[in-house]
Amino acid sequence: MAFLQQRWMRFSGAQRARIAAQRLHRLARGPLWFPHVPLALLLALGGIWLLQVDLGARWAPFVRELLAGQPGITPNLLPPLLIGSGMLTMALGLLLRSRVAWVMALLLAATAAVSMLFGTHRNGHLLLGYFLLLLALLSAAWRQFDHASITASTLFALTSVVMLVLYATLGTYYLGAEFKPPVTDLMTALYFAMVTMTTVGYGDIAPHTSEARLFTISVIVLGVAVFATSLTAVIAPMVGNSLQRIVNRKGGRMKREHHFVVVGNSPLAINTWRELARRGQGVTRLLRQSPSEDMQDVDLVVGDPGSVDVLREAGAHQATAVMAMLDDDSENAFVVLAVRELGGSARTVAAVNDAAHLARVKLVQPDVVIAPQILGGELAAMLMCGEEVKADFVMQRVFQKSAAAPVKG
Repeated sequence: MAFLQQRWMRFSGAQRARIAAQRLHRLARGPLWFPHVPLALLLALGGIWLLQVDLGARWAPFVRELLAGQPGITPNLLPPLLIGSGMLTMALGLLLRSRVAWVMALLLAATAAVSMLFGTHRNGHLLLGYFLLLLALLSAAWRQFDHASITASTLFALTSVVMLVLYATLGTYYLGAEFKPPVTDLMTALYFAMVTMTTVGYGDIAPHTSEARLFTISVIVLGVAVFATSLTAVIAPMVGNSLQRIVNRKGGRMKREHHFVVVGNSPLAINTWRELARRGQGVTRLLRQSPSEDMQDVDLVVGDPGSVDVLREAGAHQATAVMAMLDDDSENAFVVLAVRELGGSARTVAAVNDAAHLARVKLVQPDVVIAPQILGGELAAMLMCGEEVKADFVMQRVFQKSAAAPVKG
C-alpha cells in the first residue's frame, strides 16, 4: 500500500485532481446508485403516502390499542397496512438491486394502483397516477435488478412471513365472533393463525360461518405459498452461489503460471484475449463484474482490478504479462501500480484511450503503452491529408515503450 501511495504522490496536484474528477464523474453517472436508489426512494415514499392517506389519524390510536391488546380493527385497515409496510421493506431490497425485491415491488405497486382505482380514497387520483408512474419506472429498469443475494432474499422471506402473520392474526381477531369458541383476544388469534398457516389444524378453534371459512382457506393457501416461496427465495441464492463457486473452480483449473492476465471488458481486451487463446496461450480474464454471457471455458476472476488481492488471485505475480485494457485510463494506471506492488516478473501493458492521458500513464512506468485508438485518429488524418504512412510510424504509435521502464526480452 505504501508503494501505491508513493506512486500516487508522484502525480502533480493537477493530475491527481483530474483523476479524482474522473472517478467522481463516473460515480455520478455510473451504476453505483442509478436507477435502484431513486426507485427505492420512490417506493418508500409511496408506502408512506399510502399509510398516511388510508390510516391517517387512526394510526396512533390503532398502535396504542394494539399494544393494549384490544385494537379496533376495520376491514379496510388491513390492505393499506400490509401494502404500505411491504413497500417500505421492499425499498431496502431495491437498494440491493435484488430481483426478488423488484418483483415484489412491482406486485405491491400494482395492488396499490388497483386499490386506488376501485376504492374511495382521499387524493386517490393522485396516488393512482403516482403508482402507475412507479410501475412504468420499475418495468423500464428491470435489467438493473439482476442480483440474487441472500440478504435480499432473507429480507423478502421475513417480510412475507410478517405480513402473512399480521393478516391472519388481525383477520382472525376481526372475525372472532364467527369462530367456535369465539376468539376474543390477540393471543388466541395469533395461536389460531400459526396453527392454520402451518396446516397443523388441532381443531380446538373452528370457523362456523361462510366468511370465517373462506378466510381460513385463504390463510391456509397463503401460508403454504408464502412458506414455500420464502424457503425457495433463501435457498436458491445459496445453491446458486455454491454452484457458481464450483463452476469458477472448474473454470479456474488452469495453472496460473507463465500466463497472460487480460484486465477489462473493452473491445481491445476481448480481442486480445481471443487472439492469445487462439494461439494456445494460457489467459486469465479479470473483470469488474460477472459477465452476462456464458463463459464456462474461460479462466475468469471477478473483482476490483486495482486490488492487490484480486490480482494475486488472478496470478498476476506469476504471469508473463498483465494487460490493463479498461476503458478508463486512470484505472489502467492504477492496475499497473498494483502489479508493481505485488512483485513478480510480469510485464505490464497499459492501454491508453485518450491522447491527453498518454504522458500521465507513462508516469507509472508500464513496460508497454498501447494506444490503438490514438493511432486510428492519426492514421485517418494522415490518409485524408495524403501523407505517407510508414511501418515504423505505426509501430511507434501502437506500442510506445515507457522511457523509464526497462525493456524485457
